Amino acid sequence: MQLRLTTTEPESAALRPEPGSFRDPGGRIYWYGERVLRTVMPSAAKDFDFVEASGLIPELVERGMLIAQTHQSLELLGAAAGDAAYLLEHPKIDFISHPYEWPFRALQAAALLQLDLYLAALERDVTLSDATAYNIQFEGVRPVFIDRLSFRRYVDGQFWLGHRQFCEQFLNPLLLRSIFGIPHNAWYRGSPEGIGAAELSALLPLHKKFSWRVLTNVVMQGSLQKTRSSDAHKAVAASKLRFPKVAFVRLLSGLRSWIASLEPADRQPTTWQQYAGQTSYRDTEAEAKRNFISRFVSDSKARSVWDIGCNTGDYSVAALKGGARKVIGFDFDQGALDLAFDRARSEKLAFTPLFLDVTNPAPDQGWGQSERRGLRARAKADAVLALALIHHVAIGKNVPLEGVVQWLTDMAPRGVIEFVPKTDPMVVELLKLREDIFSNYSEEHFVKCLQERARIVTSETVSASGRKLFVFERAVT
Repeated sequence: MQLRLTTTEPESAALRPEPGSFRDPGGRIYWYGERVLRTVMPSAAKDFDFVEASGLIPELVERGMLIAQTHQSLELLGAAAGDAAYLLEHPKIDFISHPYEWPFRALQAAALLQLDLYLAALERDVTLSDATAYNIQFEGVRPVFIDRLSFRRYVDGQFWLGHRQFCEQFLNPLLLRSIFGIPHNAWYRGSPEGIGAAELSALLPLHKKFSWRVLTNVVMQGSLQKTRSSDAHKAVAASKLRFPKVAFVRLLSGLRSWIASLEPADRQPTTWQQYAGQTSYRDTEAEAKRNFISRFVSDSKARSVWDIGCNTGDYSVAALKGGARKVIGFDFDQGALDLAFDRARSEKLAFTPLFLDVTNPAPDQGWGQSERRGLRARAKADAVLALALIHHVAIGKNVPLEGVVQWLTDMAPRGVIEFVPKTDPMVVELLKLREDIFSNYSEEHFVKCLQERARIVTSETVSASGRKLFVFERAVT
């Protein structure tokens, strides 16, 4: 359902451009308070009008593939509108994630959406100007395309101008894990435009290079990237050859089938993928813990919850059952994230599992260090869950306990943190192969650190090994 909003807004609403939208001369994103506005400049108006007349946009919105839009008066932007031809408004996406935070299944789902958009658009003589993964976001685990101005009139016979970008930002990262069992996240974050074909091709064993799909989409792409400047005119001439629509559709369909069939090479169960079955919890204790989380969310009326160390999503689901409207889950274990994503998809949960190394979260980066904002700059949660987490950070990564508490309590004005004592089997396991230098790792010191940052509302012991849940609340800043 699309609602047409009025042009009135409280005077306190500040108009500000979105730092990540400067690259497209066809339009710019602006924030007006909490409203999301997009200009359509005269240079993009002709294509915009053609796509509007094609009937494609409402079809894609209805199918949940494209973010909704409503037309607004240019007066809403005032002088900032400049010579814009149109002004659109989009629903706000509460949490913006980046491809280097997506687990394999999320990147795969986003790649399939990108290809499905091309195929649907070509049926109406429309194409897309690029294939950047940053134009896709997630509602739960459903990918949705957010860039209305990427749609352009299709010119019969033109090549797929976004092929290289699609390979770098979707296909090659997926192949990295599908062929080698190596997650894409660290490489992608260090190279935000994706994984180049030349680099991936250099890693491939010879027998892999002779696969027709790998040869055409990776090896040949890599060879083109290495083309000397003196030979560049050959590449330009090749790009002007006619590429019939039927061949374009065949290429897209073939890529779709291939990508849909990809599986991670490292499919053996990981330590933390099986964590739920390895903890010292009895069944009744695990149920008590889930009930505690559900009650906390219900009592606090938290609607947006971040689950740090979500594993396969047991307690994210408990938060949803307690009334949370959405949960963003974070974990570093790829196997657990794969299961969490599949679970959220099969159960249709408002739960988005993302990759996170808590000791090295995504920073501000890109042009001016503002194009891709870091984790904490993108959104605020109503509540945070940190269950079976702090011992991994404080003992496993040598982060002082007061630093862990500060980081967690800064994330949201309320939350639940689980303290796991040194006598717990999982902590004993962590300390087996290292010296115990953690004299301050105790419940007493944890409580002191937490009380310096927030008020402890309640606490409850939830396991025979002494694990304890603490509900905290602090002043909103």
